[in-house]
Amino acid sequence: MVFLEFEKPLEVLYEQLEKLKEIGGDGEIDVTETIRNLENKIKNKRKEIYSNLTGWQKVQLSRHPERPYTLFYISQMCKKFIELHGDRCVRDDKAIVGGLASLDGQTVMIIGHQKGINTKMRQYRNFGMANPEGYRKALRLMKMAERFGIPVITLIDTPAPTPASKPKSADRQKLLPATYSKWRSCASPSSVSSSGKALQAALSASAWAIASICSKIPGTR
Repeated sequence: MVFLEFEKPLEVLYEQLEKLKEIGGDGEIDVTETIRNLENKIKNKRKEIYSNLTGWQKVQLSRHPERPYTLFYISQMCKKFIELHGDRCVRDDKAIVGGLASLDGQTVMIIGHQKGINTKMRQYRNFGMANPEGYRKALRLMKMAERFGIPVITLIDTPAPTPASKPKSADRQKLLPATYSKWRSCASPSSVSSSGKALQAALSASAWAIASICSKIPGTR
């Protein structure tokens, strides 16, 4: 586990918890009650820390390396998820995931950024920075949702589009307005949950933000 500076008290408690579990795993001493008490102590300490965060600590938390990403949220929210791949033009962009899901008995289209949970996966996902084909995939899924009258949910968490060569940059300049335009005119009900920063998928009928987010437009102060 990765702990930020203000989370250090939790790190100490988690280390104690791991040691207790190791002792309990040997089977010689019953530490069940001690583990339960320590878990309650961790719960209370976490509540105490997170309810008194400064502005900068909230920014740090929004950038936490172990924060959950789109596929985690989908696994927690939805009973079924069928991922749809590719932009039908170049390739599948792993930085953006999307597909059909069942949410409280309602079929929805979910589109979101995926960064990965370790170094290897982050490289595979390009650190959540989409290429032009990622925007094309998002646009394709929006159109599909509109065709079948399916609500759209987007989960946003990206630092920026990936740095691109001139051809890709020109491609993106054409795709972004097209994505904005389609999203604004999309007949499907849409909502967005933001845990990072992006605009092309944030135009919606309703929007939610998690408790600690950092959102800005690059190039502004």
